[in-house]
Amino acid sequence: MGSLRKALIAVAVVSAWAGVGSALFVLVTPGEDRVQAMLKEMPGQDPRSREEAARTKQLLLATLQEAAATQENVTWRKNWVSSGKST
Repeated sequence: MGSLRKALIAVAVVSAWAGVGSALFVLVTPGEDRVQAMLKEMPGQDPRSREEAARTKQLLLATLQEAAATQENVTWRKNWVSSGKST
């Protein structure tokens, strides 16, 4: 009889803690509006920052393409390729 009572008390304690955990989860979990607000605050989610990042990538790519097309770089690549073929 004592072991049955201990088992029932254990089940009651575990159930109580599960209830407390569920209540805290409901209280702490943000609503849909708050989730959307948090997503907008994240660096990659704001449309303005995405446009700025895209523009930065375009400028970087244009700079790299311009640097690759300079006469000095073209000459160096031709020399490098020709010295690589003779080896």
